[in-house]
Amino acid sequence: MNQKTFSAKPSDVTRKWYVVDASEVSLGRTATKIATLLTGKGKPMFTQHIDTGDFVVVVNAADLKVTGNKLEDKMYYRHSGFPGGLKEASLKEVLSGSTPERALYEAVRGMLPVNKLRDARLQRLKIYMGAEHKHEAQKPEAISLKGTK
Repeated sequence: MNQKTFSAKPSDVTRKWYVVDASEVSLGRTATKIATLLTGKGKPMFTQHIDTGDFVVVVNAADLKVTGNKLEDKMYYRHSGFPGGLKEASLKEVLSGSTPERALYEAVRGMLPVNKLRDARLQRLKIYMGAEHKHEAQKPEAISLKGTK
């Protein structure tokens, strides 16, 4: 029993491309799957301190599903940095506003660990409102979220 613990090196990482349809399941379930793909936790070579995640292209983000009263009750906050500069918007306002991809982006961002790797992982997340995306050259693999609990 002379086995050594495997630790991935940045040169060992090969990144795949995945396409996720956000209109299949609810916002939380979609964000959970995307966060798992971005961190690389499903890979056998996963190492905590090395970014082993993949690229994720999200389509149909404008058709997000939510349950209950989240459209009215879920709030998003931002602050300008000036006194009295707190802005709030409900999920309904965010989805109908100028940046509807913010809802999915914030959900995924909140599920990623807060460390030095988070910004690099979020840069590999590509969100598109419609069914079209510009990453066909990378030959992304489609992942269906239906049937996941």
